[in-house]
Amino acid sequence: MVVLSILVGLLLISLPVQAQDLVEEEGNVIIDVVLPLALAFIMFSLGLGLTRADFFLVFNEPKAFAIGFFNQMIALPIIGFSVAILSGLDGELAVGLMILACCPGGVTSNILTKLAKGDTALSISYTAVISVIAVFTLPLIVGFSMSYFMGEVVPDIDILGLGITMFLLTTLPVLIGMTIRHRVTNMAKLMERSVNTIATILFVIIVIAAIASEWNTLVENIGTLGPSVIVLNVLMLGIGYQSAKLFNIDTAKATTVSIESGIQNATVGITIGGLILASPDGGLSTLSLPSGVYGVLMYPIISPFIYWRLSKTKTSKNDSEE
Repeated sequence: MVVLSILVGLLLISLPVQAQDLVEEEGNVIIDVVLPLALAFIMFSLGLGLTRADFFLVFNEPKAFAIGFFNQMIALPIIGFSVAILSGLDGELAVGLMILACCPGGVTSNILTKLAKGDTALSISYTAVISVIAVFTLPLIVGFSMSYFMGEVVPDIDILGLGITMFLLTTLPVLIGMTIRHRVTNMAKLMERSVNTIATILFVIIVIAAIASEWNTLVENIGTLGPSVIVLNVLMLGIGYQSAKLFNIDTAKATTVSIESGIQNATVGITIGGLILASPDGGLSTLSLPSGVYGVLMYPIISPFIYWRLSKTKTSKNDSEE
């Protein structure tokens, strides 16, 4: 209850809507309160599973971390920008794709790495470090993207304010979760499974809401938006794996680099899109739509990769036994 109270307080500080406005505009309560609070809770669930050692593991695996870091912080935004242009996306949908390309991996990438027999500890380290750095990089890249793709119609964006909001909704909940993990470890371990289950349910609800609230926009743009999201995902999974193997990284770590390069936190993208540009009808912003579509499509897209990794692991195990 203490943690939830803190998160609620931070949320109210970070939101641009005053409390009385929430009463007057009941239709926006889900967007203005529930959605950011859900993100904060999901990030809290991530922090509950982290320790300080997870941040320092990068020094034990500097080459693998450096490759994944470059892919996620440099290559991914460049590829996202290129995909947006080549696929004909423009305006808010193009900016939404760039928001997605700037998001860290999150809990989802950790789970998928474990399923694919990757290096889970390295994946957690990526998530811990990139989630903090994204607070600074995402507002800058998004500001540039809005100027480029939206031109004269670009709304004013407070980059500093967006960075602070991201910190309050992402980094700080992670730190709170880590603090609880450090001070009351046994209780944190007991809480972790239940908290992660709730976080997963919230993620599913957010993705469904994102698509449902902008269904007409999705239908109108599915011909370009769907392929764009798929291409971005597939390209980064391939680039991540091949770049790691190019530098002689072992298969387990290469799998981690691939997933961290190709899997983004759709919840962050959906929430940040709404915070930057609210929908006039009270629904989710069009900026959030690419992240919502991505949240649905990334699972069928990555499934063949996970199947391939499991099959390869099983084959290698059988060969070694013979």
